[in-house]
Amino acid sequence: MDKLGIYAVPIMILLILLFGMIRRVPVFDAFVEGAKEGLASSFSILPTLVGLIMAVTMLKASGALDMIASFLAPVAQLLGLPANVMPLALIKPISGSGATALLTQIFESSGPDSFAGRVASVMAGSTETTFYCIAVYYGAVGIKKTRHTIPAALTADFAAFVIAALSVRYFFGG
Repeated sequence: MDKLGIYAVPIMILLILLFGMIRRVPVFDAFVEGAKEGLASSFSILPTLVGLIMAVTMLKASGALDMIASFLAPVAQLLGLPANVMPLALIKPISGSGATALLTQIFESSGPDSFAGRVASVMAGSTETTFYCIAVYYGAVGIKKTRHTIPAALTADFAAFVIAALSVRYFFGG
């Protein structure tokens, strides 16, 4: 079974090439055209991504993230969230890599098997980088008005944060 996994990608590539030849599609030309479109999409969303990355970096470096998290600590306690996971809850909708860095810090300070570590793990795995996804996908197709997307996505993230604490408490105690 192990050896089958090694050949999965080459077999898939061969099947795609074979299917294209059977349908008389100029496979290489189609590949080059797709690569051009992908590169054009990358360039079109680059300014949005640079702005998003810069904003996250400034938020973390300025100490504003910690200040907001400490301000929201009483709300976190009311919701059953450990106070030290609040920075993760604030940064996860914005940045996946920033959230991973904060998750690592929570593991180092509290331990991965602690209540905070488990809640942070569930939060990191059950939420989305909302603003990043909206910036990438909406930016790629040129949508400027997100309408109800951001409020709906942030509501889902909030629900996931609260349910993370409840589910960890239910399954592991705490």
